[in-house]
Amino acid sequence: MKKITTLFLLLGAAAQAQQIAPLTVEKIMSDQKWIGVAPTGFRWAADSKTIFFDWNPDRKEKSEGYRVNILSGKPEKVDEKAKEVAIGLNYMFSGNGNGNLGIAEKNGDIYLYNLKIKKEQRLTRTLERESNAHFLGNGEIAFQRAENLFILNLNTNETRQLTNFVKGKPAGVNDKKMPLAQDTWLKADQANLFDIIKKKNKENLPAKGIFDRTSDALKEKSLKPLYIGEKLLTGVTVSPDARYVSYKLITAPSGGVNTIVPNYVTSSGYTEDIAARTKVGEPMPTYESFIYDQQRDTVYNVHTAQIPGIKDLPDYVKDYPKQLEERKKKNEDRQVNLSGPFWNESGTTAILVADALDNKDLWILKLDAATGNLSLIDRQRDEAWIGGPGIGSRNIGWVDNNRFYFQSEASGYSHLYLANITTGEKKQLTSGKWEVQKLQLSKDKKTFYISGNKEHPGITHFYKLDVNGGNLIQLTSMKGGNEVTLSPDEKWLAINYSYMNKPWELYLQPNKPGAKAVQITSSSSKEFNSYKWREPDMVSFKNRYGSDVYARVYPAAKPHPNRPAVVFVHGAGYLQNVHYWWSQYSREYMFNNLLADNGYTVIDIDYTASSGYGRDHRTGIYRHMGGKDLTDQVDGVKMLVEKYNVDPKHVGLYGGSYGGFITLMALFTEPDVFASGGALRSVTDWAHYNHGYTSNILNEPYNDELAYRRSSPIYFAKGLKGDLLMCHGMVDVNVHFQDIVRLSQRLIELGKNNWELAVYPVEDHGFVEPSSWTDEYKRIFKLFEATLKK
Repeated sequence: MKKITTLFLLLGAAAQAQQIAPLTVEKIMSDQKWIGVAPTGFRWAADSKTIFFDWNPDRKEKSEGYRVNILSGKPEKVDEKAKEVAIGLNYMFSGNGNGNLGIAEKNGDIYLYNLKIKKEQRLTRTLERESNAHFLGNGEIAFQRAENLFILNLNTNETRQLTNFVKGKPAGVNDKKMPLAQDTWLKADQANLFDIIKKKNKENLPAKGIFDRTSDALKEKSLKPLYIGEKLLTGVTVSPDARYVSYKLITAPSGGVNTIVPNYVTSSGYTEDIAARTKVGEPMPTYESFIYDQQRDTVYNVHTAQIPGIKDLPDYVKDYPKQLEERKKKNEDRQVNLSGPFWNESGTTAILVADALDNKDLWILKLDAATGNLSLIDRQRDEAWIGGPGIGSRNIGWVDNNRFYFQSEASGYSHLYLANITTGEKKQLTSGKWEVQKLQLSKDKKTFYISGNKEHPGITHFYKLDVNGGNLIQLTSMKGGNEVTLSPDEKWLAINYSYMNKPWELYLQPNKPGAKAVQITSSSSKEFNSYKWREPDMVSFKNRYGSDVYARVYPAAKPHPNRPAVVFVHGAGYLQNVHYWWSQYSREYMFNNLLADNGYTVIDIDYTASSGYGRDHRTGIYRHMGGKDLTDQVDGVKMLVEKYNVDPKHVGLYGGSYGGFITLMALFTEPDVFASGGALRSVTDWAHYNHGYTSNILNEPYNDELAYRRSSPIYFAKGLKGDLLMCHGMVDVNVHFQDIVRLSQRLIELGKNNWELAVYPVEDHGFVEPSSWTDEYKRIFKLFEATLKK
């Protein structure tokens, strides 16, 4: 009897160890392997019969390689060598016209892959790296070695060098412009017309003699030097007929100041400096694009001055009459960055994409490679900034020799378009209040495969569409997030799927509408599954401007008598968190469950500027961060008061990065709405953030000071009434620790005493150590317990 009792006690202890009772901050913020480790890195075998992935079902230190056969459906471990052989060059190769051969880079060398007999042949074995390998129209292979282009003939095995890029300048040349194509032509024409010039040219040639053959050989070996000075060479491409080589030179900015982030906890015991980014408004690189015509042995610029609207000024300068007048007088071309060229299969036509560096314009242009001239196919103008999924060179390609596809927000949402370069016709293939988020053209170029949120802003499905348009056919059916990796033969879908309270798992499904998806992996731990994770209410409300705003609401299990509420503010600005799939903010999702367990109603809002909702939502914060994105939080609280019986006097909020910024703006400018807040790794002054992100939304501090003044919390710190907790990593190279130090000094000078700063000496922007996460969120929970329940 004693033995049986002991057995029951042991079994009970084991069961308790697999359960969460109750949910705690320590458990939520511990090493996230306790949840279970989801599969990642999905790669199909070249024969489309096996899918490979990385997985860690036993929660070891590192994930391992696994595979599953489409027939067995059972995952099994596999070593790297077997995986490499099976995958071959499937995800790296550029195929030839008949689809029998693939070519790719592996470890810096070029390999040829015969898809029919599944044989791999190594083509190079060099110390230098070979890259960007692809087939030309005649079946030869072009590739890049170091900075130069080479061509390999598979029939003769002969390799010839195509370009001769040279650092520096020609001897005796000081900032001399490259010869124009017109000047080169005139020189040759003069020699053809006049005998006297032929005679002079002949007199300057080396005397013929015993070394004639050697001279001819040297002449054959010589290549025109393409001098690039001290500029960075990039974007080297060759036309399918190997006549035109295009390239881009980047001039590094001068006079900019890189910031320094001190690292205090080091192995040496001394403070060490981390070199970090520049601040917004610092000088940026400039770009020049060139074409080298091998047939004429001449180099010339791509003529960006011909781009329509290249001198257009943004509307915001009207707020600064003096600046507007000065810029009108200068009448300068705006700087652009060209992507491409993208050649059609026959090599007869090339497309370039031009991005204005002020990001107000994006042009799709037809290139006349023989002259460098440009003609307009499509222009996207946005007085805020060009953006949205798939916009620009990310999703552009040829359907046939006359038609190419691209995406545009012209309708207000990012949709798919087809342009005919012969007729000039543009056709919109998808439409509606939803976004084409990912796009893939089938190998036979007859079908588009599309990931989009057509059903609901927070649900993604995989669709197919005829290249000529028509009905959009839905292929996936599970409600939530469906991230699809299509097999090489396009007969199978590997679906990375999750639901709002179920982390990601691998499913397999035939590429047919209505087909059933079969679950392959099961990653969540018993401990994780022992808690009943909430499916938050998915709601929408009208904000004060009449726009629909979507939100997740976690109703309190047993509301505290004060009926308190907490607003969670997601980060990044342009990010979506109100959706039916597992959140990338998994810790915050679990913390929101804990808050609901403890009597709080929690709301998580996809505020203005969040992704997934089209152009107007995306750009609604232009020139005023902390405007509509903040009032959406206030309007969300009003909805909670009306529909969830929340007491408006007991509302707090928290968030990190952009969410931390909104928390600061909320406590400084809406002190009667929010009693307390936790601001984590917050931007406090946008003039101290980076250029790429900030200049899109607020322009530049010296050009648009008004936008920075009304968007930066440090200017509104005087308005603080409630209790503020600030948390920041000291080695944050994204939002620098200096940001929060400057705000702290401002609060000290203002005589505020209802705030505290918690610092984390070893943490960057994204915290890593469980101890740091735990400390941070225990402080947040303590803040809400003390301020919202008193």
